[in-house]
This record gives sequence, structure tokens and C-alpha cells, in this order.
Amino acid sequence: MDPIHFQDAELLPAVEAVRACFLVAAPTDTLYSLAADPTSASAVGKIFLSKRRPQDRPIPLIAASIQQVRESVGTLTPLGERLAAEGWPGPLTLIIPAAATLCREVHLGTGKVAVRVPDHAVARAFACAAGHALTSTSANISGREALVTADQVVLALGDTIDVLIDAGPAPGGLPSTIVDVTGTDPVLVRAGAVPWDRVLKFLH
Repeated sequence: MDPIHFQDAELLPAVEAVRACFLVAAPTDTLYSLAADPTSASAVGKIFLSKRRPQDRPIPLIAASIQQVRESVGTLTPLGERLAAEGWPGPLTLIIPAAATLCREVHLGTGKVAVRVPDHAVARAFACAAGHALTSTSANISGREALVTADQVVLALGDTIDVLIDAGPAPGGLPSTIVDVTGTDPVLVRAGAVPWDRVLKFLH
């Protein structure tokens, strides 16, 4: 599908797959990722199997908007609200207090969840059509090179994926910057596409 000029109806197979607790590969503003229902332990479990991901690593999410984060992901602290207003949509992931509706496999019982609103029209439309945030961990075998094309994803993960959204190559580059905003001061968890000094400027 065209990454800019597309119809929401084109996303229906992917939305139906998510609702059936299946696994979808889709592009974001950085890499191709694996999307599933974050409230379903069965669906999230398929991500760990597909990626051969260690069971002690939590799963990040993407959402269509700040409002969807508030509704289906968790609580945006005052610090989180400020960074979200400046850094979204974009490759800035915020760790916030998790909603009780998210399955334990997403946050591993920490009570915290990583989420962002991506700067990719297809990714945001997908989450909007699903009606809730989606998982968004890189669509590759854990520990191997991240993938930026649909063909690469098929070769790497094959029939472990139920639906693939091919919207052309993802931009690639650095992964999203991850910042913990559950306290009063931001804590850099992973350096990435948004430089740390720029994150700090968002607060001033």
C-alpha cells in the first residue's frame, strides 16, 4: 500500500488479525515492527516465539495519538505530557505507568510500559483503526539486524506472521530514544534518534 495515499479499508485485514490475537508486521518511522493486541497474553506470546525474544524483555507499544495513549496505555505524568507534546509524533519513546488492562507479558510486572506515537501515517492509522495501542517491537530475530523492508521481514520471520502490511521501506537509522518519565525528572534509558540534549530542550 502507498505509505501516504492509502485508504483505511486497506488496513482491515491487519485490524481483523489483531482482533483475532494474530501477529501483524507493519512499518513505523524507524523500522518494521510486530503488532499485536497488548491486552492479550496469547497474542503477545506469539511475539516472543516469532522473534525468539528472551522472556525477560518487555514489549514497547505505539499509539495513534496522545489521547489513545491516555485511553489504552497508561498514565501520562506531567513530565510525560510535556515531552509527548513536543516529541510526538516521532521516534521518542516514553516509559509511563501502565494501565491495568495491559497483559503482564508486555511490562513483565513492572507496572511501567514504553510507548510512542510514530511519525508514520500508516502506523498511526493502523492503531486508530484497531481502536487501541499496538505492540511495536522490531520485526526481526532477537539480537540480529533490524529490518526495513517487507521482503526482509518475510525472509526472517516467514510463516510466524499472519498479516504483513507492505508500505514500502521504513526509514531505518537509529531506533527511538527511550526516556523514563515516571518520576519528576527524565531518565535516559536508551540513546537513539532523538538526541538527549534535544529532549532536555523540550522541557524548556
